[in-house]
Amino acid sequence: MEEPQLLQQQEEEQSQSVSLQDCLKLLKGEQDEQRLAGLLLVTKSCKSDDLVSLRAIYDAVGPHFLDRLFRTGLGKGVVSSGSGENRDAYLQLSVSVLSAFCRVSEIASSKEMVSKVPMIFEVMSMNRSGMPVLEECYEFLYLVSTASEDGLTAVYESGGIKLLAHQMSALPDGIVENDHLSELSVIVTKIARQFALLQNALKFEALHLLSAIFSSEYSTLLHDALRVIQNENWSNHMRDGVATILQNRVAPAEKFEALILAESMVSIKGEGWLIGQINLPNVQDPIPADRCLLLVLESSRVEVAVLLNELAYSKYEASKSSSSTAETIISKQQKVTVVFSLVEKIIKLISNIGETEGHVLDENTFIKATNGLNETIGVVLEYLQDAKEHGQKVGNDLLASVRLVGSYLAEAPVACEDKITELLGYMLSVEGEHESSPFYSVCFLLPMLCQKTMKIEGCKLLASSGGYKAAKPLTRCSLGSDILNCDFYMYNNPLTLVVDCLMKLIEQNRNGVENNGCIFLACDTIMNLLKMEQITFSEDESTFISLLKALALWTEKTNDQSFIMLASSICTLIFDMTSENALLNHPSFSSSCLDSLSRLIARSLASWGQDMSDAAKADMDLLEIVTAGYSRWADRFPQIQKAVGR
Repeated sequence: MEEPQLLQQQEEEQSQSVSLQDCLKLLKGEQDEQRLAGLLLVTKSCKSDDLVSLRAIYDAVGPHFLDRLFRTGLGKGVVSSGSGENRDAYLQLSVSVLSAFCRVSEIASSKEMVSKVPMIFEVMSMNRSGMPVLEECYEFLYLVSTASEDGLTAVYESGGIKLLAHQMSALPDGIVENDHLSELSVIVTKIARQFALLQNALKFEALHLLSAIFSSEYSTLLHDALRVIQNENWSNHMRDGVATILQNRVAPAEKFEALILAESMVSIKGEGWLIGQINLPNVQDPIPADRCLLLVLESSRVEVAVLLNELAYSKYEASKSSSSTAETIISKQQKVTVVFSLVEKIIKLISNIGETEGHVLDENTFIKATNGLNETIGVVLEYLQDAKEHGQKVGNDLLASVRLVGSYLAEAPVACEDKITELLGYMLSVEGEHESSPFYSVCFLLPMLCQKTMKIEGCKLLASSGGYKAAKPLTRCSLGSDILNCDFYMYNNPLTLVVDCLMKLIEQNRNGVENNGCIFLACDTIMNLLKMEQITFSEDESTFISLLKALALWTEKTNDQSFIMLASSICTLIFDMTSENALLNHPSFSSSCLDSLSRLIARSLASWGQDMSDAAKADMDLLEIVTAGYSRWADRFPQIQKAVGR
């Protein structure tokens, strides 16, 4: 260390030593005025992490004076240097120094500090405007409750849990920041244990507080903090507590709070959290590991039915003059989000149960879970049917419903077939509140569309779903004389919707937002629809031109062999229906776009040969589509033929 820096550090240490000595001298004085001055000096000069100095200062002032000062701030006593007019100042000073002293764990666990827990809650309940000590109150409670079991017991027995639950949803901005999330995560683990073990009214107070914490705006950041906690006992305690609430007769509001906890735990620990040993006090017989799963699913099914019924009534039947209608709808939509999330995670769990190590369901449980999911999806489809009949297609609740149905159909594409046939066209048209055209609804249904269109029956189902209306045959489509005869005209054409969806996904991909899964599904669906010769889609030329331009632009900047082969295959099937001259005669199609498409086809065909890469071998079926298609239309595309021959 350089000499000037060393001198500066020595001066700071000497100054701090002098300040500490001054504090101790004042704190040991006989007059209250001296002690107050000493405490004020402490708040200005003592560092929060200097535990040795904090201990020395606490021993100097003594718990008796701190208790008198605190009670004076609460209006229950008077220090000799002032009266009631200084109460706020005394209260702020006393709470500040108490929270500072509790940074020393031995002080935080002392009976003097534990005894002050009820008074701290009294301060918090004052609800006095502009009260600046709220953060110090939370710090005090955290330090005392985590320092000893007596401290945590005092928090419960003082009735403070209810107050914390009430205040947690209305904390001032900045109270809970990144620096405090680890502390809050520790509190959650402590409360989780009591939530599991308590079998009295305090159990519900713990439920209310945990629900308020996990419903707050900082819950996502809290999830991250809880994921890194090594001790798994807290998550088991949460499962025990949730199962106890759901299997007993409790108020609907409390059951829903238990579902909030379940949804948060699944988000933190994964779907496997729903399956695990449950340990309840005074219960000797073993409880099946799948009990929590079935309880959560059944409770979610009931909530979905109740909430969607109430939502439909509020939207379509209740008096529009009611000022509370909008607030009611928003509140219920928020609740629907929670239960939909749980059901979707259960769908994922059930579909992957055979692949998840350590998670096994017997046949009876699997049947119960499947039946419960079928009933739930049936209720959601009825809600969508109601919205369709009322001419409603825009709403986040409707979009969330389509997402849930899409998640289920991805795993069970033949489920609810009659209802899906009736609603498919409508579901593809659903938009979120901030969408200008359907996009996410198509994304959510892509897994099902991709699977169904692999067979001609699926394409016919799609065509008869309301997405198409039959028309008298047209002579030719305007892309050119090589286009196939058209047997349908477009009306909310599902292929057009999928093409639009793919182009948006490609644009997102070029802007750095990757969603490769959806891109593959959209490409596969488009190829399935184009390959089915029994159904010819009379897209207007702009749809095909836009798709070709998007594929050309996308693949120019990628070396991903799978993307190249997918794009080449789609272009090949489109080229089957037109010619180079027809494309170049279109005002929106340029020669530069044809150059890009020529390079694309040439790149894909170049992978054919004896020295094929592993990636090319994996896409052999796509390569066969391109090579077979090229042999059919090469004479109509001389520029592509020239590029391939180079």
